[in-house]
Amino acid sequence: MGLLDDKRLLVEIASLYYEHGLKQEEIAKKLNISRSLVSKFLDKARQEGIIEITIHDEYASPFWAIEEQLQKKFDLIDAICIESSDRGLQSKLLGMAAAKYLSRIIQPKDTICVSAGTTVHEIAANFPKQNQMINIKFIPLVGGMGMEHITIQSNKVCELFAARTGGQTVELHAPITVDDAPSKEVLMRQSFIKKIFEEGEKADIALVGIGGAPIYSTLTDAYLTDQINEESEYSRERIAGDICYNFINHSGELAKCDWNERVLSIDLNKLTSIPKRIGVSGGKEKVAGIKAALTGKLINILITDEKTARDLLNQ
Repeated sequence: MGLLDDKRLLVEIASLYYEHGLKQEEIAKKLNISRSLVSKFLDKARQEGIIEITIHDEYASPFWAIEEQLQKKFDLIDAICIESSDRGLQSKLLGMAAAKYLSRIIQPKDTICVSAGTTVHEIAANFPKQNQMINIKFIPLVGGMGMEHITIQSNKVCELFAARTGGQTVELHAPITVDDAPSKEVLMRQSFIKKIFEEGEKADIALVGIGGAPIYSTLTDAYLTDQINEESEYSRERIAGDICYNFINHSGELAKCDWNERVLSIDLNKLTSIPKRIGVSGGKEKVAGIKAALTGKLINILITDEKTARDLLNQ
């Protein structure tokens, strides 16, 4: 029987190394063999199954398997999943998770374009204060919704991010919507608006929320209350949700509706040219919108909750 086939010796060396914490040199002296032979014994013990190394990835993320499935199914750069909670707390928890993720990937000279909404505001509010990252820049992606929603507007969210990082921001002086398509064309050609959208289109990172169908949308309450029914152009059959205040269909394409002809927001075709597009959203009413955004490749990084993730995987 060859020396490397002596199972008792393999067990003894493995025990000395892993259980007793001896170094390979110490084992070699104790057994009167060479250090290189100890290394060969340890390799052989692993091959024979005497040594089994277990990586407890649940400590890194209890939802690691779900995240991996999301990445594979939707061809994502990354997926982050958190524990599901009640609706009132979910936006805050998603914001905290997204803030942690963004702080990990952000680079000192990055430009980050930002949408609006409660969840995106929570990301900025929970973003850890960094060392003065004066070359980071935050760009608003959408116009403002008026004083009633001022704290969750894109401009305000960018200001909050800049305050937390010591970075810079610019302000988009534009409403979220105008009366008709010709008015939108005129405004979007104005240099003070056009320049900001063009700068946003060249960003390194896009950070966006994803809304549900119009019946659930903040936009509905503010602008479209009388137009929402299942027979209209805003039906759930025609519109899955919204991203950057653009309504999208179930294929993730810009939906054909009057609102999209009037909204002042980034062009979704230009959004997809941004390298890292982080979508942060969760909840049963958002599933269709998130799936549409994933299908249309509008985002390539998803931060969501467990129940939403499982719904996405089961569809």
